[in-house]
Amino acid sequence: MMHRGRCRVATLCLLSFLSQVYAIWPFAPKRISGKGLVSAGAMGLTGSDRVIAYGDFNGDQFLDVLMLGEDRRTLTVFLWNHEDFQFQKSTTFRHPGDVYNVVPGDFTHSGKLDLLIMSKSQTTGFLDLRVYPALPGDGFDTTKSFSITASSLSQPIPLDIDGDMKIDLFGMTPSSQSSTKSTFQNWHNVWNATQPDSPLFSVTEPPFHGAQCTLSNPHSNAVVDLNGDCLADVFLVCDGGNGVKSYQIWINNKDQGFKLEREGPLPSGVQSISFADVDRDGTIDIVFPTCNSISSSGVGSDCSINIVYNQQLSLCSSQDIQPGRQQRCRSPEDLCVADPNFQFDFSSDNNGFVWIPISSILPQSPVPSLLVQDTTFPPAIPLSIKLGDVNLDGFPDLFFIVSTPQGNVPKLVYSVPCGRGVPGCAADGSGRRGWQIAGTKGTESLEAVKDARGVAFIDMDEDGTLDMMIQRTGASGADKVLFVQNNFYYDAFFLKAIVLNGACNNGWCYAEDGTKYHPFGVSYSGATYKYTVLDTSGRRSAAQVGQLPQTSYHSLQSPYSFFGLGRTNNYIENLFVGSTMHIKNHYINMEGVIPNSKVVILPSTTEGDAWKRELFLRPGEWIPWVTLTVIAGTVILAIMVFVLHLNEKREDELERRRASHRINFDAL
Repeated sequence: MMHRGRCRVATLCLLSFLSQVYAIWPFAPKRISGKGLVSAGAMGLTGSDRVIAYGDFNGDQFLDVLMLGEDRRTLTVFLWNHEDFQFQKSTTFRHPGDVYNVVPGDFTHSGKLDLLIMSKSQTTGFLDLRVYPALPGDGFDTTKSFSITASSLSQPIPLDIDGDMKIDLFGMTPSSQSSTKSTFQNWHNVWNATQPDSPLFSVTEPPFHGAQCTLSNPHSNAVVDLNGDCLADVFLVCDGGNGVKSYQIWINNKDQGFKLEREGPLPSGVQSISFADVDRDGTIDIVFPTCNSISSSGVGSDCSINIVYNQQLSLCSSQDIQPGRQQRCRSPEDLCVADPNFQFDFSSDNNGFVWIPISSILPQSPVPSLLVQDTTFPPAIPLSIKLGDVNLDGFPDLFFIVSTPQGNVPKLVYSVPCGRGVPGCAADGSGRRGWQIAGTKGTESLEAVKDARGVAFIDMDEDGTLDMMIQRTGASGADKVLFVQNNFYYDAFFLKAIVLNGACNNGWCYAEDGTKYHPFGVSYSGATYKYTVLDTSGRRSAAQVGQLPQTSYHSLQSPYSFFGLGRTNNYIENLFVGSTMHIKNHYINMEGVIPNSKVVILPSTTEGDAWKRELFLRPGEWIPWVTLTVIAGTVILAIMVFVLHLNEKREDELERRRASHRINFDAL
């Protein structure tokens, strides 16, 4: 009994000591605990609204969301609150028509995000376009909004056509769609803040030199560099009639306009197209699903995932770079040199095209179908395959929704090295990349969802890991928005980057009341990033990422670019950052960028002026432990030095005493 009493007292003392230590522990506990993909709930986005766009609306470098109400007319901005770790309602207003799409952008070049709202006209049946400028403090000016020339039902895309870093629009007007000469139209940004009655856009014919097509509705038009010169080109999806679709690639030649460089038919049953550097070779590839048929509920049957690789000059290896030898590759310093022979081959009989049946990725019975349209929103929203580097290995992964007998379930598919039996690889195990469905362990939060209608990637709290957002129908009574936090541990690094639009001369912006703010949230479509990095074995690789390449049809792409670096023990060798400016040096090369950071680039529109760059380090979860280790190591070293110093002092004193007692016989 005495022994048990002593044990109980010792246990209580230990628990009391631990509670006191926890009370003074300087590091906050994790907001969401657990390993894997952990459900984080609605994060403040409760109700029946749906997320329609991302944007940094208050310029605090945290991603906010714009939500559309169930009435399809009420728009509400939810700002991310870093302290409370959730979204909080900020401002709301009502648009007079049913909203089809919203594009946040700095159309007035004021350093704050305005809103371009596309809604169907009740009289003409086309798209009414209206821009709500941002107010100096908070919200949007609904009394002084801009009603601009209507568009055809093919939604226009933001594009800097004339290289002044101001957002123009590219698409078709109702009159140009019926014209037999020129179909493309340019809403040229002519806003002048010094003129009270200045118009926002002037509709003109864009400098597109070549045979123009009729834009498809819906389409997957994109603003992304495809020939490798770090200058954004234009990819268009065209309607050839009878359900046949084709593509056009227009190369950006700056002041000479855009030249039609590639065109051809798209595979039968093609759905929404996405863009990413799939094989990490420094070029942008194309990813899209194909299905034999689409049901009235938006479910495709007999679907496959297709990858068309961009065939360009590859990165030189150390053996390729030799003095006096002609190189048929890119050196690490020449990543932004155009390759006029770039090619996309959509035929299935070449090594640049990979066809992956859904049944090979998800070998289960019955074979799941792919959800390619969200029919809960009229008109139906095309659902693209979302691409993002979830595990930070440098290769983008796939995120989409499959339809099973149990319901619509989101699925995560990892990019893996090729091998025998790996989907996406040849029978002998060769190939560029293979694909593997994420295991059930750690993905229970995804498997629990049975009513998904849309998915997207998002980096909650800007902590350097790609989290997930799932939009739901709410059929089971759950919230219509679910966030899933990525709590896997990855022994790899990341980098985030954003190119701003040069508003306020890249300095502080001043409102009419004298309030100043920094234009952090005003990114634009068309920026390009290319980088080289060395892995732990010393092998060099290159990768390319585009900034906000797509904005149509609720694409839900973040205004910044996020890319994994893989495992490395070095800085980023070269980070090339390209803009859409029509100047000789439209890009810069940043050397020695620190991983696990966010880079903000403010390009100068004047030839010869230096670009501004700001680097923000994000403290990782390992920072507290490194700090404790450094402090403990310093204390231990200080103790050792102090002990050695005392020993040395004592030895010196003993030596002095022995010397004082020694007899000098030479003096006798």
